[in-house]
Amino acid sequence: MSDTDNERVDVPEEVVEFLIESNENLDRLDQDLVALETDPSDKDRISSIFRTIHTIKGTCGFLGFTRLEAVAHVGENLLSKIRDETYSLDAEKTDALLEMVDSVRGYLAQISSTGTEGTEEHFELIAKLQGLVDGTSAPKTRTRKAVRTKSVSANAFVFSDEPETSTSKSDVEEPATPVVKEPSIEPKASSPSNEPKNPPTEVKNSISDSSVRVDVSLLDNLMDLVGELVLARNQILQYTSTDSSSTLSATTQRLNLITSELQENVMKTRMQPIGTVLTKFPRVVRDLAISCGKKVDLEFEGKETELDRTIIEAIKDPLTHLIRNSVDHGIEVPEQRRLLGKRESGVLKISAYHESGYVNIEITDDGSGIDPERIRAKAVEKGLIAPDLAARLTDRETTALIFAPGFSTAEAVTNVSGRGVGMDVVKTNIEKIGGSIDVISVPARGTTFKIKIPLTLAIVPALIVSCSGERYAIAQTSLVELIRLDEEQIAKSVAVIDGRAVLRLRGKLVPLVDLGSLLKARSANDVHLLDSINVVVVQGEHGPFGISVDGVVDTQEIVVKPLGKQVKDVGVFSGATIMGDGRVALILDVGGVSSAGALDGSESHGVGPKENGSEEDSGHDSKTLLVVKAGDNSRLAISLESIDRLEEFDVGDVEWAGGAPVVQYRGAIMPLLWLSSALGSVPSSDEGQSTYQVVVHSVGSRSVGVVVDAILDITEVSLKIDPHTARLGVLGSAVIAQKVTEIVDLSVIVECFLSSYEGIGV
Repeated sequence: MSDTDNERVDVPEEVVEFLIESNENLDRLDQDLVALETDPSDKDRISSIFRTIHTIKGTCGFLGFTRLEAVAHVGENLLSKIRDETYSLDAEKTDALLEMVDSVRGYLAQISSTGTEGTEEHFELIAKLQGLVDGTSAPKTRTRKAVRTKSVSANAFVFSDEPETSTSKSDVEEPATPVVKEPSIEPKASSPSNEPKNPPTEVKNSISDSSVRVDVSLLDNLMDLVGELVLARNQILQYTSTDSSSTLSATTQRLNLITSELQENVMKTRMQPIGTVLTKFPRVVRDLAISCGKKVDLEFEGKETELDRTIIEAIKDPLTHLIRNSVDHGIEVPEQRRLLGKRESGVLKISAYHESGYVNIEITDDGSGIDPERIRAKAVEKGLIAPDLAARLTDRETTALIFAPGFSTAEAVTNVSGRGVGMDVVKTNIEKIGGSIDVISVPARGTTFKIKIPLTLAIVPALIVSCSGERYAIAQTSLVELIRLDEEQIAKSVAVIDGRAVLRLRGKLVPLVDLGSLLKARSANDVHLLDSINVVVVQGEHGPFGISVDGVVDTQEIVVKPLGKQVKDVGVFSGATIMGDGRVALILDVGGVSSAGALDGSESHGVGPKENGSEEDSGHDSKTLLVVKAGDNSRLAISLESIDRLEEFDVGDVEWAGGAPVVQYRGAIMPLLWLSSALGSVPSSDEGQSTYQVVVHSVGSRSVGVVVDAILDITEVSLKIDPHTARLGVLGSAVIAQKVTEIVDLSVIVECFLSSYEGIGV
């Protein structure tokens, strides 16, 4: 065999699985057929043989191997007759079935080496098997005898026409094809051959030979042992750091390298493509669509995305429920879709992709979407929430009620839905494996369920931080960057707005959570009083935010241990790990920290969640806005790009120069401008006011303080501005957090102010 023959061809994953399973079954089939010949009454063995051939036939038909399917099909027919006791098994039938097994094995070898089943046709074998099925003997025909020759390579054959005779061990028969008038040379020994008692030469380095099936429990035990090895490695590394022995240090580094490589390879054995889960959904969607009287086109994207086997097992049921929910509740019947101007067939798309160490799965349909008003009404009707609370919920918060236990919008209980059991279980099961689920819906446009799950639950790289004398771990998959601020930088970069700390980071304001305050180790909102802080910027579900800690200790690969039942419901922690010194460190859950710090609500400060349907349906760029109040009942939004700083001044700090209010600011005199007055609205009156909220905007080297009545929110939205309310300094209006808000062009207002301000000679 040449070097080219030894090269591994690129075979699709589903074909690889077919080859591995089929070759294993064929090995067992040889033994079963021989054993069955001595005991033809063994019905269990006959049924087992029949199922094996039936499986091979069905799968190869699905994969498009028609020649292999034809041979297996007629063999299946004969086995069916034997199973039904129409015929008894004798030597002639056993020979024919063994010949069929050899021809199937030859086809598999051809597929393994070339990726295709080749062009070989087994007409004589098919005729022989069909004759046995019909109860007649197959006619003897001339065959081509394959004889090894010394004049060609050891794997070549010379074929010649001879009457069928008994064959020696070196002979390999093939069925008669159109008359061969001249001897020919077949260069590959891997060509399919059907000689009954002499299996074809096997392809070396075949796909099936390069794989081995291992019991799942063995892999799980191996993973547990690797986890313990990682813990021991961490302990040795910590001990070595305090020892000056160069020999010990070198040995430890070697151990560290081997442990890391072993861990990586064991992890790979547990990784599987998510496509193994998705393959069952076309049938689920088809059957459900028929029962609901709907037409649904199912689309996949990213089936090759890999994740841990344990994660795959955990998401099977949640995915199934979400898909059934989309078909049942989301996609409309054809008549309704026609009236809405949609295609009769709805589209259900399942996408999977890697991002920041997580696997993201999205289930999207182009159906009717979720009506928030209907959700509110149903929630009140079922007693899940009080009417006054329902009225105060935003659309996003209302939509999240579908995950409440016992909630259902179905009018009647069917075999598909209506029992109020499912969505709450979906959310619970996803959160059990450290994941999260979100839903984005636009009425009449469709719904998207977004699932975010970790790649693995076993061993993860983590950042070790300290706070109030304790150590905590943060998964590096959530880590964005580390920042250290001294006392002067804290004064410049950290502010408290509406009782919440924010960090100014490269022109953007991000929420800041003090871990010590969150864990009740010190008073809340005292970050700006510390001499220095370390900020761990992490990526939360709704955007980045900072966690201030006392110190950063190290980075380590940690073994995740589940929390005990006493603390498993504490949302701030997702697990625990054993450190090198034997002490336990708790693992922070980024989502839990965000929730505990009240950063996931619609009125959170910093980069909040996208507005319902804003990014997906507007097609406009996303902008970060500061939402303020300026004047009675006036709600305004200012682009964060036009803001230099947010400041707070005592009323007593305001002085007057040239008849205009000013404050001393960073060694200069900064004029103040009341935004309500600039826009012609009535300023709000608060005689007891002691401070001014000021937005600082700079033009060149000149800064102007724009005074607002209150800072309401910082949010990131995709704007769709209505220009009908536009005027000088106002671009128009937009809906932000379900409220009409005017969009202010701060640069225009400040430039107009400076023109008049400098005109009076101040």
